Amino acid sequence: MNEMEEIEIVIVGGGICGLATALALHRKGIKSVVLEKSETLRATGAGITIRANGWCALHQLGVASNLRLTSLTVQGGKNISVASGKQQERPFEKGEIRCLRRSELIKGLAENLPPGTIHLGCQVLSIRLDPLSSRSIIQLQNGRTIKATVLIGCDGANSVVADFLGLKPVKFLSLSQESVMLTSTSVSYLKRTNVVAKDPELLQQMTLESIKGFPTKMLDMVKHSDRDSLSISRMKYQAPWDILLGSFRKGTVTVAGDAMHVMGPFLGQGGSVALEDAIILARCLAQKRHEIDIKTNGSQVIAYKVGEALDQYVKERRMRLVRLSTQTYLTGILIKNPPLLVRFVCNILMKVLFSDSTAHSQYDCGRL
Repeated sequence: MNEMEEIEIVIVGGGICGLATALALHRKGIKSVVLEKSETLRATGAGITIRANGWCALHQLGVASNLRLTSLTVQGGKNISVASGKQQERPFEKGEIRCLRRSELIKGLAENLPPGTIHLGCQVLSIRLDPLSSRSIIQLQNGRTIKATVLIGCDGANSVVADFLGLKPVKFLSLSQESVMLTSTSVSYLKRTNVVAKDPELLQQMTLESIKGFPTKMLDMVKHSDRDSLSISRMKYQAPWDILLGSFRKGTVTVAGDAMHVMGPFLGQGGSVALEDAIILARCLAQKRHEIDIKTNGSQVIAYKVGEALDQYVKERRMRLVRLSTQTYLTGILIKNPPLLVRFVCNILMKVLFSDSTAHSQYDCGRL
């Protein structure tokens, strides 16, 4: 039987949120370990748009300057109907908005972490709480057993940590027609059928067929894109009321990023909001750390103080996430071309609640 390892802070998931959280903790002088189930650090999709609020968080992490060197400034946007070919300019918010390769973002975060922080090939099989110490006992597929003082789930939409917390599973947005999402760095083909194309060449052909009549620049982007960056998927989301009522903390366990708030892609805020999570979570833990001395405090005192820090983190995040998920949810309904009455009600709610439709990017997560 393998000896149980004791680690102060364990982060599950080596994606953008997991690495950002580890780096934020490192900047505050707090050591953590990142468990990534894959054998290498990887990035799903070609690129990511980081809005002004995300760049604020990257600045706090100390990596913004270097990442700007490989990024592209977004100057505008356009919606084009696949069915009719109708084009509509999209309003772009004030402030910095750039696209960069996901691999560059992952690399930029990972390179600033201390050696030994990231543990690859570590898939979590089960989680349970030790009734005596209130710490998490994590069983890995490779046979390792870890006892963690704090456990943070940054393991995406299908999160094992979210399952442990009892959070409701993500929902799928059904589309009334096929859709293609194009940005300066990525292409996604979204179809209401359950058939999934795994052949990149076939997926490229399907996308090109769907966007006949689009501007030449967009057609060329698909033709010359890295086929590995093309994806076909069903859009996942969490309803605003699930985020409003969800229990994001149990003992000394919490979640961040998509494990906490899966949103549709309509606001382009997934990555930026995950970076916000990292800053605020690390700040809340650091504020309580001086009261948490593992060598002198009993396990129940430690659990209580960590719980206070995690409760503060959840409190700071909840209403920000509810507003974002509400705006995304209403936008998703409108995209589905609903009945006239539903469309009327959604438009009224959008005007009342989100008179400035781009205000979400002006959020400042504060200093680390």
